[in-house]
Amino acid sequence: MFAAYAARIDREKPLNGLELGERPEPHVPVGWTAVNVRAASLNHHDLWSLRGVGIGEESLPMILGCDAAGVDADGNEVVIYPVIGLTGHGVGPDEPRTILTEKYQGTFTERVAVPQWNVLPKPKELTFEEAACLPTAWLTAYRMLFTKAELRPGDSVLVQGAGGGVATAAIVLGAAAGLRVFATSRDEGKRRRAEELGAELALESGARLPHRVDAVMETVGAATWSHSVKSLKPGGTIAISGATSGYTPSSGELHRIFFQELRVLGSTMGTKEELAALMSFCVAKGVRPVIDSTLPLDRAREGFEKMATGDLFGKIVLTV
Repeated sequence: MFAAYAARIDREKPLNGLELGERPEPHVPVGWTAVNVRAASLNHHDLWSLRGVGIGEESLPMILGCDAAGVDADGNEVVIYPVIGLTGHGVGPDEPRTILTEKYQGTFTERVAVPQWNVLPKPKELTFEEAACLPTAWLTAYRMLFTKAELRPGDSVLVQGAGGGVATAAIVLGAAAGLRVFATSRDEGKRRRAEELGAELALESGARLPHRVDAVMETVGAATWSHSVKSLKPGGTIAISGATSGYTPSSGELHRIFFQELRVLGSTMGTKEELAALMSFCVAKGVRPVIDSTLPLDRAREGFEKMATGDLFGKIVLTV
């Protein structure tokens, strides 16, 4: 079967390790199921995998891709929850959690095997392409906003780095939930798009907000950390799920964190139940993932190159 996979690890030039070609059909253990992939979406996790983060040479070749929607062996339209382990379903009860492509082959292929427990019904209102955007970036944003930061209608939130998958999802979900959403970006076009998606105001990175906010959704890291801390109300929350600009922010804001009694909460992915709730939210509110572009699987390299340069707004989807 055709697949996009990591054949080598190259920390400096990750795309050097990306190959497109034939891979063996998946092994389907007892308690697992094979899903015929119709659509899969790219995440920065896929680029990090090519750099050797969360995966070693001993695991290669590894089919990339965490997210997918497709059709299971019984003909049901499904969405894949990409976190394996943690619950013991389909694996040993003591197996720690991993995301597809860290230990098990991923979704950038014609068929993928996952535990039966990891398959959820796809709402008929969502296309395969839309559903494939939800399990990582959109689930991460949903958990950051509503589980970690505990935001409610009328609360205010700053989303750093409009344009990325998680940030775009946070803008759309926050606006649909009745939050006052502010966003930042270095790019004027992305700021304009953020406002079209529901942000009350989109500003240049580092610009002063009209007022301090209840929470900040942080995925950029070092480049925006100081601004995030300074933008919070006393007692406010930073939910952080990534650091695309680096992991070493200035320590000059420590006094502000303890003096203002701010909360800094890490967030990774979400639960299967939260994914089901996210899909229900999208259906009820008419929310649909923002798709930057759709490419056939055999043009996956173009999608990786686009994501690597940051020249995108929303998700890149691969169709099979």
